[in-house]
Amino acid sequence: MNSELLEKLKVITDEELEILNGRKEIDDRIYMKPSTNIVDKRKLLKNGDLIKIRPHTRFIHFPAHSHNYIEIVYMCQGSTHHIINGDDVILQKGDLLFLNLKAVHEIYPAKADDIAVNFIVLPEFFDVAIKMMDEKENALRNYIIGCLTGSRDDVAYLHFKVADLLPIQNLIENLIWSIMNNQHVANNINQVTMGLLLLHLMNYTDKIKTEKNYEQDFTLKILKFIEENYREGELNDLAFKLNCNVVWLSRMIKKLTGRTFTELIQIKRLNQAAYLLDSTKISVADIGFMVGYENISYFHRLFKKYYGMTPKQFRLKNRNN
Repeated sequence: MNSELLEKLKVITDEELEILNGRKEIDDRIYMKPSTNIVDKRKLLKNGDLIKIRPHTRFIHFPAHSHNYIEIVYMCQGSTHHIINGDDVILQKGDLLFLNLKAVHEIYPAKADDIAVNFIVLPEFFDVAIKMMDEKENALRNYIIGCLTGSRDDVAYLHFKVADLLPIQNLIENLIWSIMNNQHVANNINQVTMGLLLLHLMNYTDKIKTEKNYEQDFTLKILKFIEENYREGELNDLAFKLNCNVVWLSRMIKKLTGRTFTELIQIKRLNQAAYLLDSTKISVADIGFMVGYENISYFHRLFKKYYGMTPKQFRLKNRNN
């Protein structure tokens, strides 16, 4: 991390000074709604703000609590120990932790050299990021966004082990720098940066740690396979990769995603076709072949059914817009 940013984040805050001088518990007035264990966005965000950062408070135990916002924790240096819905989660340097609105979160005391940044984020901050992922429907995107915003009750957090991924580290650092320095039109910059960050993270689902839940891990493996093998991937291939029975796997995919394997593959193919129609001059026939359809008439029928227009009409409409 940039040394100048790190030095700013290392500074002992007034709250931490009180703790070092003998305070034994957190000061609820800084964080909480009265008589609750809910950390309140109104305590931490100014009116109109969609995102804010604050250094993680060290030297004290933060008891179990929840938030009425999305919290993101980035580990700049050292490590921190968290309990999330009963799971032990250790953040190491470079790790990124997303906590959704319904997570129950406890934190053990951090030492002076354990430097983390907490992002306080309202769900609407992700609106630009979602638009940047401009596919009509993307199962992997929907899964990740659902985890963040709390629309999925079964996933309280996503822990990304991404210390070795320089583009992601750079985007996080840019986001921290922009917010700390109150850049002009920063809100737009920050929302676009978050969109780029999520787009990168979607390519590294193998780096995600979630709650110790078999179905969550299984769902991510299914969606990752479809993202990477939509052109030629078949259910038998996925069954072999996951070492399971094809009939059982087919039922599990429907249960976990609400879609059949064929539907998920077709949606991904058609989304990719729409992207190529919008962003390239490749012929419609070649695009159909590139996304996995050898029968171009069949590709036309599926595309029109899904988008309500032919591929050619889609291309002309988007170019006119």
